[in-house]
Amino acid sequence: GAAERRTLLVDFDPQANSSSGVGLNPADYAHGVYDTLIGKVEGPKAIVAEVVDGVDVLPASRALVGAEVELIQFQDREKRLRNVLRPLMSVYDHVVIDCPPSLGLLTINALTAADAVIVPLQCEYYALEGLGQLLQVVKLVRQKLNPPLEIGGVLLTMYDHRTLLARRVADEARRYFGSSVFNTVIPRNVRLGEAPSHGKPIIHYDIGSTGAEAYLRFTQEFLDSGTRSVGQRAGSAP
Repeated sequence: GAAERRTLLVDFDPQANSSSGVGLNPADYAHGVYDTLIGKVEGPKAIVAEVVDGVDVLPASRALVGAEVELIQFQDREKRLRNVLRPLMSVYDHVVIDCPPSLGLLTINALTAADAVIVPLQCEYYALEGLGQLLQVVKLVRQKLNPPLEIGGVLLTMYDHRTLLARRVADEARRYFGSSVFNTVIPRNVRLGEAPSHGKPIIHYDIGSTGAEAYLRFTQEFLDSGTRSVGQRAGSAP
């Protein structure tokens, strides 16, 4: 991708926004991440290769909506995704898991599989309120399922420097998380809002936009931190 690393994007959100955002229609594919979770197919058979340069995708589907109920039957229900991804780790430089906004069994699977969590935080009124719940879940997953899990960083998104509210949220986040807040801030940007409707990542839609430039800076900042497998909580994503 933009940072010239081989990357697997795992769309773990039933809304399938990560899949559609890179031009995939999950209905066009026989298998997706849901099928790997329930053991219907192995991971490699569900991967769509080279969707964009250097990026393979394990797409979501609407079947994920019922996955939390179906996973209850499995004894290793919290570790299903980790077991799917483990054989793939040697193939990719990075694995990015796009999580659903809820803190249910799918998100717990993602946190159990990940090395670190990136928390996209919208610079808006209610954004900080959900962080406490997320941090509690991360703490529990670390205690019971995945001791090495860490907060990889907090990414401020939808930032409008002209508003007092955005500046206050950013200040609060930095006061609470300190150096865990990435230096890069993702601004509100019209082109960022348009790109998903065209089925293109922002760097393919308009690489010269302020949004694309911000994400490229963030990517480099993240790569410098050296984390391989990341669960990104989708609820606050731009």
